[in-house]
Amino acid sequence: MRAIRQYAFGPPENLRYEEVPDPRPGPGQVTISVRACGVHLVDTMLRKGTYEGPFAPPDLPMIPGREVAGVIDELGDGVGEDLLGRRVVAHLGMASGGYAERAVANVADLHALPDDLAYDAAVAMVGTGRMTIGILDVARPTADDVVLVTAAAGGIGTMLVQAVRNLGATVVGLAGGAAKVARVRESGATVAADYAAPDWGDRVREALDGRGVSLVLDGVGGEAGQTAFGLLAPGGRLVLFGWSAGEPVRFTSSDLFQRSLSASVALGPGILRGSGGLRGLQERALAEAAAGRLVPAVQTFALKDAPAAHRALETRATVGKVVLVP
Repeated sequence: MRAIRQYAFGPPENLRYEEVPDPRPGPGQVTISVRACGVHLVDTMLRKGTYEGPFAPPDLPMIPGREVAGVIDELGDGVGEDLLGRRVVAHLGMASGGYAERAVANVADLHALPDDLAYDAAVAMVGTGRMTIGILDVARPTADDVVLVTAAAGGIGTMLVQAVRNLGATVVGLAGGAAKVARVRESGATVAADYAAPDWGDRVREALDGRGVSLVLDGVGGEAGQTAFGLLAPGGRLVLFGWSAGEPVRFTSSDLFQRSLSASVALGPGILRGSGGLRGLQERALAEAAAGRLVPAVQTFALKDAPAAHRALETRATVGKVVLVP
């Protein structure tokens, strides 16, 4: 089969498209003929060797890729024959062979797909969608909120905008550049602003016409996140789930006390309390997509173009979830 293989940590060019042996399923496993595989910002950190988290870095050489959707075409020992030919999606764990024409998954990690849910959408929901649901569980937005979403044209941001609008709340969506701002508006944002504009904070205040921001959902940090934090009205809530700009929003306990603010983190254990674990989040995300309540934005690249996909993701040149198609 053809796959992306990496022999050394470094730039996107280290992702090589080459012929590799077909994987074989072990006991309790299946092989999936991959129709779509997800690309995540964590994948770029694993590629560079800069990942810092609770898991050990992958051994090299490796086939990256943590999310796949496709059709089961081979069964391991102990797996029921009824699974053969099923449409499924699975989260494989850290750097576990998804950038390939075939991938091995544990039966316990599989989710059956309805016929009307596309493979690329399923891949978006099993990773990015589960994170979106987890953030919403922590944030608990209501129809009375004015919610500001940073990176609202991204995979998570697009669905956060949709979910908050579904509640009837007012949504302010931030993105970089006119094209992305237009996409944010199409997703349902009440106010869409370009965080590259030096006065975007003033424009948001003017557009809200006296209403204060009551909830900030921030996965960007840096200057944009800092300005968003400054827009919070007294009694507002800040929910942090990343800092793609390179550093998180900075504040002190005095900042919180003076404005009666609260701050929460929607990462790791913070999104798992009462959620049914990661699988529970995945099931809920897939159900939202199947019902049409959340529609993931997806940008696809051919599998052989994985280096280009990584470059685009790292330079914020993508819209929505990045997916590779073999």
